[in-house]
Amino acid sequence: MTEMDRILWMDVENLTVHVEAGIIGQDLERKLAEKGFTSGHEPDSLEFSSVGGWIATRSSGMKKNVYGNIEDMVVRMKMVTPRGTLGRNFLGPRNSIGPDIHHFMLGSEGLLGVVTEVTLKIRPLPEVRRYGSLVFPSFEPGVAFMREVARQRCAPASIRLMDNMQFQMGQVMKPAASFWKAAVDSLKKIYVTKFKGFDPDQMAACTLLFEGTPDEVAIQEKRLYDIAAMFGGIPGGEENGERGYLFTFVIAYVRDLGFDYSFLSESFETSVPWSRVVELCRNVKDRVQRECEKHGITYPPFNSCRVTQTYDAGACVYFYLAFNYTGVSDPIGAFSEIEAAARDEILSSGGSLSHHHGVGKLRKKWVQDTLSTPGVQMLTAIKKEIDPTSIFGCRNLLPSQ
Repeated sequence: MTEMDRILWMDVENLTVHVEAGIIGQDLERKLAEKGFTSGHEPDSLEFSSVGGWIATRSSGMKKNVYGNIEDMVVRMKMVTPRGTLGRNFLGPRNSIGPDIHHFMLGSEGLLGVVTEVTLKIRPLPEVRRYGSLVFPSFEPGVAFMREVARQRCAPASIRLMDNMQFQMGQVMKPAASFWKAAVDSLKKIYVTKFKGFDPDQMAACTLLFEGTPDEVAIQEKRLYDIAAMFGGIPGGEENGERGYLFTFVIAYVRDLGFDYSFLSESFETSVPWSRVVELCRNVKDRVQRECEKHGITYPPFNSCRVTQTYDAGACVYFYLAFNYTGVSDPIGAFSEIEAAARDEILSSGGSLSHHHGVGKLRKKWVQDTLSTPGVQMLTAIKKEIDPTSIFGCRNLLPSQ
């Protein structure tokens, strides 16, 4: 697939691009930008993941509020299966021809075949791209703000709420400042903590990304900051917004660096109704803390969450877990059990099995309860019909595989 990385054609009138599925996200974006366009799909893994991978895992990007998730962006695709090439032979924006066969391919995780070609929607590059940030006295009013933004359907390209632990981590990782900038930052801190009364151990931060015309961005900014004020939020500046947005791409490298210092870490995610966001976050973090103590983790874990995508009826919540395994006899086993306990807590608190990371092998033991027995039987029947000898025997997704 690494050789199947070409843009085959671009249709400027209909705003579509047809690509080979092996093309890497950042390469696609670079080539589109040279022509003045973008797909707008920006997952954390943009520099490594391929378009075919986006399809196979049912990917979601940081700017889905404007551009949609991958299922919203696909116009047509082809998958090579043991029974032949699966796909539809028209480029219309919608159809009513029974169940959509695209949804057999989206999220199939390699079970049915290999995605080879994809037609995606594209858009002209935005005239303005501007970052922003907000600070809230605690996580709860930040969630209430996010809920109101979703209710009013005025979310910018990206809006992400970090809890206090991630907020503090972001502060620690700031680059060294000049004397004058350090002085200004100190005055800002005094204003927030002394005059506004924010507790540094409770504060939450929200990063924003606005895209559009100058007028559109100006209107969005005013509307968002006005809503934030209703929930006690105050502007945190463009620089902090950009740093927080880019930190999402950096965090995987921080994880890898931690291996050299006896740290294990990973992220996991879910989607959940708005009414249960705060409860789920609290329950999962409490469960992770108890499980770490149970497994003899000596030092306090990095146990954090953020709300990353908003919908009318709910949100995506990301969790980050890291701990120092010094003195733990079986670190891998301990980590696996802690993560599994966290997933149990997510499900019991009303969350989904996954929002966009997929199932793979680690989570497939929960699929039966999540999709129902007939649902799993239906997926299994499709697998047997399309791939009767299990040529694509990757053993993902289905509990019986």
